[in-house]
Amino acid sequence: MKKRRKRLILLLAIILLLIGGGFLVVKLLPNNTQEKESQTENSPNPQTESTPTPQIEDSSTSQTQEDKVLKEKLAKLENINEKIDYFNMDYLDRYLAYLEKNPTMDKKDIVTRVNIGLDYDYYTHTKTTPYQNKIYILSNKYISMGDYVPNDLEKVSSSCSTGTRLMVKEARVAFENMCNKAKSDGYTIRAMSTYRSYEYQVGLYQRYVDQDGVEEADTYSARPGFSEHQTGLVADIDNGSTVYTQFHTTKEYQWMKDNAYKYGFIERYPKGKENITGYTYESWHYRYVGKEIATYIHEHNITFDEYYVQFIEGKK
Repeated sequence: MKKRRKRLILLLAIILLLIGGGFLVVKLLPNNTQEKESQTENSPNPQTESTPTPQIEDSSTSQTQEDKVLKEKLAKLENINEKIDYFNMDYLDRYLAYLEKNPTMDKKDIVTRVNIGLDYDYYTHTKTTPYQNKIYILSNKYISMGDYVPNDLEKVSSSCSTGTRLMVKEARVAFENMCNKAKSDGYTIRAMSTYRSYEYQVGLYQRYVDQDGVEEADTYSARPGFSEHQTGLVADIDNGSTVYTQFHTTKEYQWMKDNAYKYGFIERYPKGKENITGYTYESWHYRYVGKEIATYIHEHNITFDEYYVQFIEGKK
């Protein structure tokens, strides 16, 4: 009886132990689950974790920055673009580079010189003239005519020239009128060199190169295709008694200084403008540009190169 009772007590104890353990398992299981869920919520998910979105630059911000830089550049030029109509925005960086080399130069002059091409070496970055057979055609060390031959070349009167000299009709008439007026005032003006063909300039320039070398020849003679004489609008003049290279010492020179513009002629390579024209002073070299242009150049003491980039290039 006692053994049976002991077995019953032992069985009850086992049952209670099993019931108690199950209770603990049931009680602890939700906590473990919650912990796992919490861990799951807090742990990064490589599939769902958001990646940084690439920042796309706002076009308006970019434009604002560009406008700011442009404004700063123009300020360095004292906003000269608002004061003249021949400012070329495509040349802005060239203007600034030229300003850096010439910090005291007037901003208008900087624009003018860069437009001429003077920030480049001579005979580099050249272009072909678009103004053939126009009295405002420009030929310098940056603008070529190629093998151009002008229309309406006519012989200058022998009373106003030496030998057979050709000029474009309009220029010839103006020159003869000027020559005759000078004669009536007691002065002698003769055309001793006028139109020269491309082929003629090839030989002439080469002779100068053989004589003095390229660098020196370039200071007083044009390369083929770049000579003013090829326009048919030029006359080298003398007074019939003094060598032409000394024309500036004659009374005829002073008469030309006072009257040439009235007939549409300008002194093409004046003294003190060598750094603009690219040629040494030539008191005997006169170019026909018409009365309007000649008068403006005379009154403002500028070269045809300057006038051209301010009033002709891209406008006619």
